[in-house]
Amino acid sequence: MRCLNVYRLISASLLCAQLSACMPQPETVVVEQPAAGDENTELIKEATPLPRREQYFPGQLVDYIARSGDTLPGLAAHFNTTIKEIHQANPVIPDDASTMPQGFPMKIPIYYQSLWGTPFQILPDSLFVYGPAQKDFDPVNYVKNQPGWFKNYTFYTSGANRTGGEIINLLAQNYSISPRLLLALIEYQAGGLSQPVSQKDIDEYPLGFRDFTHKGLFLQLSWAANYLNNGYYDWRTGNLKTFDLQNGRLERPDPWQNAATVGLQYYFARVLNQNEYEQAISADGFFQTYKALFGDPWIGETINIPGSLKQPKMHFPFPTGKTWTYTGGPHSPYGNDSPRAALDFAPPSVIGGCVETTEIVVAVADGIVSRTDTGIAVLDLDGDGDERTGWVVFYLHLATADMVKTGTRVKAGDRMGRPSCEGGHSTGTHIHIARKYNGEWIPADGPIPFDLEGWLAGNGSEVYQGTLTRYSRTVNACECSDSASQITSEVTCP
Repeated sequence: MRCLNVYRLISASLLCAQLSACMPQPETVVVEQPAAGDENTELIKEATPLPRREQYFPGQLVDYIARSGDTLPGLAAHFNTTIKEIHQANPVIPDDASTMPQGFPMKIPIYYQSLWGTPFQILPDSLFVYGPAQKDFDPVNYVKNQPGWFKNYTFYTSGANRTGGEIINLLAQNYSISPRLLLALIEYQAGGLSQPVSQKDIDEYPLGFRDFTHKGLFLQLSWAANYLNNGYYDWRTGNLKTFDLQNGRLERPDPWQNAATVGLQYYFARVLNQNEYEQAISADGFFQTYKALFGDPWIGETINIPGSLKQPKMHFPFPTGKTWTYTGGPHSPYGNDSPRAALDFAPPSVIGGCVETTEIVVAVADGIVSRTDTGIAVLDLDGDGDERTGWVVFYLHLATADMVKTGTRVKAGDRMGRPSCEGGHSTGTHIHIARKYNGEWIPADGPIPFDLEGWLAGNGSEVYQGTLTRYSRTVNACECSDSASQITSEVTCP
């Protein structure tokens, strides 16, 4: 079963690598000036010129300092090289490396590509996600204390009439994106935090995404959160290599660029013209708005994803001895497209529609239910009750009437509720699960594969397609509920 358009509805060697005293120097950048006779010269001069990279010889080794969340597949895509070549240049990296430790100095073979974008970085990755850096921030109270029109904005969604701050909190939780980031966008594009009176609050497309299915601020914000995640995670995994500006100009992110900055570049390219885009991604653009609201984002940058991150053991989301259908391969945990972090399962008896069932959904691991909402339960594995920290499993499409309550402590295999179609559009009764670590969605296929009782998830050619593989057996995702798509939970939970 599938979840549809939710946003519309509502390694020891690596750990010793903190070697700041011997870190390579940053790569040389040059400033690209407007060409003589360029019709946009005057407008471009208004902003600080964007720096650009020099050219490199094919396969030239360049210095790179690993950032939190970096993986070898992602780095190979960014530098237009291969994982094998990176290993050859850095033999200390184990073959089974998952994430690189922040500060690890590397040599990477680079193959120059034209049209690299600016190396200026707007925001650290730890401030992009709904992670530990957001623990001290209450968007509801923050918005109430601002003079702008956004504090008076309301919208009915998810069963309640919500204020501006409450909407930001809801979107931040469900998309796992920073509420500060969303608020800075509202201010940068619509003056919502500082302007008492503005036509932007009633404009059909206040954030510039002109699509008739996304009229009004709430749907604009939902789309923005989803699209920002698309850019962030596609760069993180190496799937995003280029994108187009509105005038058709090709933009290729700088190989050293971080995921948060690329996510913002990808977003602004979609809603701004070229001159506005270049302003927004410069030191004089969105960065300044964020800094004015919340301080310099680069002061006190934190490590969000540690080196050599591994998933803890997890049970299938249905009871031991039961056979369910693997109905949905890797797809978005909330919204559309990226990241491909979620998997879907359904009891064979309910394949083909939204019907009630007595089958139950169980906890994949020990933890505490930190949040519930319509169709949603968030299982916090570190037990602190805060979904912004540590490993978390996001459940969607639980029947709300009798799902587990917020604050309940559960063991792996304990009842969470019943599968349903609640919590967004669905083609049939099922359960949808996705993993997060420190607020960052973890793709189901990749260096940290979704592992359920030793079955490892793999991507298909399209979202919702995909596999689960253990040893020599592979199960294929399919709504048909045939023998090739069915899987049995065999682990006895303690």
